[in-house]
Amino acid sequence: MHHFTLKDGALYAEDVSLETIAAQVGTPVYVYSSATLRRHYRVLRAACDARRAELGDALIAFAVKANANLSVLATLAAEGCGADTVSEGEIRRALAAGVPAQRIIFSGVGKTDAELAFALGAGVRQINVESGVELDRLAAAAAAMGVRATVAIRVNPNVGAGGHAKITTGGAGDKFGVPVAEALDLYVRAAASPSLYPIGLACHIGSQIKDLTPLMAAFQVLRDMTLTLRGRGLAVERLDLGGGLAAPYADSDETPTVEAYVDMAAEALRGLEVEAAFEPGRLLAANAGVLVSRVIQVNARSDGRRFLVLDAAMNDLMRPALYDAFHGLVPVRPRAGETAAHDVVGPVCETGDTFARDRELAPLEAGDLVAFTGAGAYGAVMSGEYNSRPLVPEVLVDGDRWAVVRPRPTYDAMLAREPRAPWLS
Repeated sequence: MHHFTLKDGALYAEDVSLETIAAQVGTPVYVYSSATLRRHYRVLRAACDARRAELGDALIAFAVKANANLSVLATLAAEGCGADTVSEGEIRRALAAGVPAQRIIFSGVGKTDAELAFALGAGVRQINVESGVELDRLAAAAAAMGVRATVAIRVNPNVGAGGHAKITTGGAGDKFGVPVAEALDLYVRAAASPSLYPIGLACHIGSQIKDLTPLMAAFQVLRDMTLTLRGRGLAVERLDLGGGLAAPYADSDETPTVEAYVDMAAEALRGLEVEAAFEPGRLLAANAGVLVSRVIQVNARSDGRRFLVLDAAMNDLMRPALYDAFHGLVPVRPRAGETAAHDVVGPVCETGDTFARDRELAPLEAGDLVAFTGAGAYGAVMSGEYNSRPLVPEVLVDGDRWAVVRPRPTYDAMLAREPRAPWLS
């Protein structure tokens, strides 16, 4: 469910017209709905609470990489949401947004020594260790600081899944985590270290997963490992189940319900008496955001192809170029008329700057506003300034209130970030 609806013939975000935002902020612009963020979190929270017997006081840790805007994070933090982070910068963002350190998980395959020290100093909930080398580096850092690091061992369960090869993270050839046998050995090593406190196991097998079967298989691996470790006299208190559940990007998408997902996880953990953690990203944020763009022109060529040229480009929304990802495209003020096939493109000088091919769209003209749906996750956070195009601004709506929560930089500000070498002045 989301809160972008037609009112008085135009598309609104909650009670704010997207036309109003576009007129005052310009385009392209990302717009987020606070009500949608809150609803998605509360639905997942309620499902977890209903299975407290199996999941304990489950932590929902939003994957900051999906949308790192401070106001988005603060909206979720106010609901009690934690944070899954993969860099010092993301930890800092989560803390600045009001997420308590004890609700922050630090993941990632390439944590630097400085980042490990920062996480230890901040007192994060746990550090998910992904290799033996990292375990040794973390033990050394904790010993140097005189603290004991709380760790979970990230397992590669040899179960890969996801909507694209580039977002599948649990297969045998993927860079994340360690195989089961190695993970068991690392857990034993961690338990023997005076500087480490192994508290549990973690896994994450991919993103945009529409079938619960591979998730169930991965969770079963964690269950079996928990029983094995306990059989060796070691405590396992937490199981970090990662994220990955798909969000619907098209009306035809069939995705599991949150309740079915949580029930499946609860059954996998039944009787273990552990505390679960979930790391949703797009599940909470994808349909809480749209990217509003303006039509520059419609190119109707003699060969029959029709190009809808927008002022948004691949540097603003990377997913179609990176993953061949689908995003719905809707007019902000629809007009009647027959649909026609369009190639939807941006102004960047690459063929890859294409959002869709042969998309059937209602009549559109230069100056019309359109909105890419499902743009609240892996949208603005992945944007850049390719072709010296300013970063897209971000707007947060809450009822009839709205605010610019990341402004569009001016060209002067962009140039000022790059001082000339002294010999060129």
